[in-house]
Amino acid sequence: MSEWRTSRYSEDINCVEVALGPAAKIRDTKDRSGGTLEISTRSWEALLSALCRPTTLDLPKV
Repeated sequence: MSEWRTSRYSEDINCVEVALGPAAKIRDTKDRSGGTLEISTRSWEALLSALCRPTTLDLPKV
C-alpha cells in the first residue's frame, strides 16, 4: 500500500489525500473511512497537468 499524502498548500482537515501506486487512490480527509476514488495513474497525471496549465482568459478588449 502506498503512503497517503496531502498537499502542502492545504489545511489539515479541508483537503483530499492521494496515494500513488499502480493506481491513484483519492479520499476526503474529513471522512477517511467513507470511501476511496481509484483512477489510473495516467488519468491522475492528466488531471494535474490540466489543473497546473496556465489558461488564457476570454475577456473583452477595452
